[in-house]
Amino acid sequence: MRGVVLGGTASGVGKTVATLAALRALAAAGHDVQPAKAGPDFIDPSHHEAVAGRPSRTLDPWLQGVEGVRRNYHRGEGDVCVVEGVMGLYDGDVASTAAVAAALDLPVVLVVDASAGMESVAATALGFREFADHAGVDVDVAGVLAGRAHGGRHAEGVREALPDGLAYLGRTPPREDLEIPERHLGLEMGDEAPLSGEALDAAAEHVRADRLLELAREPPRPAPVGPDPPTGKRVAVARDGAFRFCYPATVERLDERAEMVTFAPAAGEELPDCDGVYLPGGYPELHAGALADAPALATLRERAADGLPVLGECGGLMALAETLTTADGDTHRMAGGLPAEVRMHERFQALDHVELRAERDSLTAGAGQRLRGHEFHYSSADTAGDARFAFTVERGDGIDGGRDGLVEYATLGTYCHVHPESGAFDTFLGAL
Repeated sequence: MRGVVLGGTASGVGKTVATLAALRALAAAGHDVQPAKAGPDFIDPSHHEAVAGRPSRTLDPWLQGVEGVRRNYHRGEGDVCVVEGVMGLYDGDVASTAAVAAALDLPVVLVVDASAGMESVAATALGFREFADHAGVDVDVAGVLAGRAHGGRHAEGVREALPDGLAYLGRTPPREDLEIPERHLGLEMGDEAPLSGEALDAAAEHVRADRLLELAREPPRPAPVGPDPPTGKRVAVARDGAFRFCYPATVERLDERAEMVTFAPAAGEELPDCDGVYLPGGYPELHAGALADAPALATLRERAADGLPVLGECGGLMALAETLTTADGDTHRMAGGLPAEVRMHERFQALDHVELRAERDSLTAGAGQRLRGHEFHYSSADTAGDARFAFTVERGDGIDGGRDGLVEYATLGTYCHVHPESGAFDTFLGAL
């Protein structure tokens, strides 16, 4: 599967729209497209899936390492992959878009906001190309896609100004219906605010699918890894509007090694019979009233007290707390499986890649092990004075600035999201 990376000069330049237009253009040209996303994001991939019809692959060297990035890429399907970058091309150090492109040896098409420039777009792209040597990153900036650019003289001015070695890959037009609404945590999800087919078709018409394919190449393959045996266990995974942030690789890992069943707590579904529960992140604050009345959470409180292993990440931690107070000041009772009271804020409370050191055995790591993940949340958690924690935070904020992994019975709640490449979910399955 050949691939190409769409990197940006900065956040907000239109990378997501450019990626969706490229996916649409390649599909219209008869190709079987696979989307992917650099970095730990859950939201942009939901827009990819809405357009491509298959889950987007998460590619993050901090979470997965180089070999893990390659494994996740090659687990994709189709004949061509479009990787959307994160922030600006070089932003993010080890987990930057440039680092992902280097790990996969894929060319970068630079998305530049051309709404107020022509020759300067070319100058910007040339600077990004030359900066690779200064940054010491083996990345090939091979082309430019002009974002929010008009046709005619505007587009031609950009194309003609590009020096040799920088291909013109087309443009996305400046249309209001190509702007995706935002809220806390980023854009709205792909099934909440999908771009119209008409708008995407209009954008795709101006993306050069033929030139993208000329640039695309196949990444190195990872070292082979033998399969782990199935556990014979049954894992219940919450999946609904409140619990949305779950990597495709996590679903695949749980499906490979256990019987995975899903349930929708916010929709009133009961907790299935199971050997363990996984509550991924999401938007419990938007469904707090429904969760307060959810029979699944009441059952979960009882089962957790009886020793059922329960893992909650970020939104899952919030749902496992005693209470959740929304930004409007309304307080709702949650599952009560963890001794914490959670409150939403108007501004984010943490945003970073994180590293945790296990102080004791837990559901996701043995004592002394380290886990890498990420956190991005607008809530904070006040914990009981005698609360127990599984992890010391080596990098990041955690629950109280220095600790993460709130423990009660066999329940573990973290603000940290982990990827299955960390081994955390294999440890979880082994604990059931």
